[in-house]
Amino acid sequence: MYSVILHGRRLVQLQKWRHLRFVVQNGSAFSNSYSSASATDLSSRDARKVKNFTVSYLVGSLGLSKKLAESISKKVSFVNKGNPDLVLSLFRSYGFTNSQISSIITDYPRLLLIDAEKSLDIKLQFLESRGASNPELTQIVSTVPKILGMKEGKSLGRYYDFVKEIIEADKSSKYETLCQPLPEANRQGNKIRNVSVLRDLGVPQRLLFSLLISDAQPVCGKENFEESLKKVVEMGFDPTTSKFVQALRAVYRFTDKTIEERVNVYKGFGFAVEDVWAMFKKCPYFLNSSEKKIGQTIETLKKCGLLKDEVISVLKKYPQCIGTSEQKILNSIEIFLGLGFSRDEFITMVKRFPQCLILSAETVKKKIEFVVKKMNWPLKDVVSNPTVLGYNLEKRTVPRCNVIEALMSKGLLGDTGSELPPMSSVLVCTDELFLKRYVRNLDNKELVLELMTIYTRGRVSS
Repeated sequence: MYSVILHGRRLVQLQKWRHLRFVVQNGSAFSNSYSSASATDLSSRDARKVKNFTVSYLVGSLGLSKKLAESISKKVSFVNKGNPDLVLSLFRSYGFTNSQISSIITDYPRLLLIDAEKSLDIKLQFLESRGASNPELTQIVSTVPKILGMKEGKSLGRYYDFVKEIIEADKSSKYETLCQPLPEANRQGNKIRNVSVLRDLGVPQRLLFSLLISDAQPVCGKENFEESLKKVVEMGFDPTTSKFVQALRAVYRFTDKTIEERVNVYKGFGFAVEDVWAMFKKCPYFLNSSEKKIGQTIETLKKCGLLKDEVISVLKKYPQCIGTSEQKILNSIEIFLGLGFSRDEFITMVKRFPQCLILSAETVKKKIEFVVKKMNWPLKDVVSNPTVLGYNLEKRTVPRCNVIEALMSKGLLGDTGSELPPMSSVLVCTDELFLKRYVRNLDNKELVLELMTIYTRGRVSS
């Protein structure tokens, strides 16, 4: 009886969705189609209108934060809500919750631009026809939304079944090996076999499924995959991290001869062999950089005022800098100079925290304004502790400073009672040490509770 009730509810939902589709498609000539708009195809004014519409829609229809919506709008944008409304309604008709739909669109926003009736509905019907229950369907699609980007048919069904098996096996408290039959020796079979091997090594679902769905991955081969995997494991990469997969891609892409040539390029610029491999452990993608790009980065950093040995040291600390455009690096100097730092102070910060070179102007200005103008720490404190520019403002800096301000307002800090502590003692330490230093060591239990509320409220609200 219960299954009959569920089936009836499902039919009602589908009827509502199909009615909405009819209304949207026939309501006006303008809403008869939707369009994906790129800023390169429109005037800057029109592009802003399209972006603003997209952001407003994502915030209003999915409850996303404005920051997240703006990030998604860089990947997809549209000039009316016709098709996106149909897509969201279709998901709801299949029993997806609002939370699941938000997660799906966040992970794979292009679904908002796919034809709801001629593509998405057909694929969801196909998966249902193969016996997928409603809870199972919603869970798997929510976990791997890109599966709906695949063509309907044998491949879609097989990948769905494989994802389902992994999810079910991982639910068990006792680790279970997969029961997939030996796959045939083709591209699809290689992917399933290789992903199974990676799962056995401990690679988490979020990384496994991205490898499974994408075609431009090392898991499509056989012999090369096995050789590459052995090398990455021997290098000591942790299979539970994304760097493991990045290293696998890099090693898979290059032959031993090519890797040797890349290492020799870095040696020619003054890096020791052990330096190169240490940098590879930090950022496997850095081997992709050409000799020309490496040279350009080194020369640009010299123009900033760094000596050659200092450039080598900076790149060893943060190899992600390699490949950063000359203009971006020079712009970063202007940003810091405009905020009151001297060129020597900027160089000092780069040597201590090379990430300064790639931070956006908005990020730098926002964080400097908070710690300097609002909290009254001097610029020299930022020069001494440039890592504060890499901390999450809302989740780390602001909650801690809220506690400090509360203590100062009560006259409980320093000799004067309202003395601002050093920046390093507030922001650079661990959460545990911060709480021990400024909250938990207080004798007044009610005050401890009040400060903990201030601290946790700031972290949660952000």
